[in-house]
Amino acid sequence: MSLSIRDGLSADLRGIQAIYAREVLHGCASFEEIPPSIEDMRVRMDDIQAQGFPYLVAVVDGALAGFAYANRYRFRPAYRYTLENAIYVDPSHRRCGVGRALLGALIDGCTDARQLISVIGDSANEASIQLHQSLGFSHVGTLNSVGFKHGRWLDSVLMQRPLNGGDTHPP
Repeated sequence: MSLSIRDGLSADLRGIQAIYAREVLHGCASFEEIPPSIEDMRVRMDDIQAQGFPYLVAVVDGALAGFAYANRYRFRPAYRYTLENAIYVDPSHRRCGVGRALLGALIDGCTDARQLISVIGDSANEASIQLHQSLGFSHVGTLNSVGFKHGRWLDSVLMQRPLNGGDTHPP
């Protein structure tokens, strides 16, 4: 298996949208219920990259296998050193190192941030929780039954990882 991580490109949007649409329609990692269009995904990617935040893709043997990005956690000025990450891996490439490679590269790309937050949809998403823990994230809380999708209530698991010295000194 040949795995590479690189910046996302417009040419990747069809594959990115397909991975995300599958999760929206059949999974619980995203609380969206209607898959965004390729153009919607383009706007999202362009916005993230224009802010200087990483938007990465994983390519396995020439095929798009997943994507990850970091974006503002919240928009009020005091949150400017805190980012939120998102990571989605095609089901055919799960449990073979793609998620770990993407998240590791994403962490490395958050050069100005001091905290990285992950809001994991569905407390039963053990694979994502374990992945984040293995890369230094700590469980900081659970929001119980905050989403309703696929006929059931879903939790959001909050995880956090300090970056670049965290809160040990001012930015």
